[in-house]
Amino acid sequence: MSAAPTVNGQVIGQAHYATRAVLERLLAGTGTTFHQCVALNATADSDGLVERRRLAGRMTATLKIEAAVAESTLSELIGAGLLEELPGDVSRLVLTAAGQELQRRIGTGTAEITARLYADLPAEDLAAAGRVLTAVTARAEAVLTEG
Repeated sequence: MSAAPTVNGQVIGQAHYATRAVLERLLAGTGTTFHQCVALNATADSDGLVERRRLAGRMTATLKIEAAVAESTLSELIGAGLLEELPGDVSRLVLTAAGQELQRRIGTGTAEITARLYADLPAEDLAAAGRVLTAVTARAEAVLTEG
């Protein structure tokens, strides 16, 4: 049996792409893109109501995408009837009933996948991995802000 590799960019990347592929398969069954899923989840995290500018900003910061891509994603969700502009305040977006249902369905599927992927991993290993990945993320964010 070979020794477990030390955490590095390749190991992190392989884990990211493998888990992302599993999520993409779930999303394909719903007709939802990854960016749309992130926007729906972020809106749900804000009790179903969010400032459009804040949501687009969260998407650009988290996903490292251009503002135009975030705005296009929000327009797609509005066009699909999953988000709508708050009547009387177009600067805010709200989940529609269809958006809430889809977000719940994706959340349930994601929870099932997560349970399966992390099922027998020791809590202390998960905590250590969380600390390492949080530190690496913070350092990468700092490098990005340096220009």
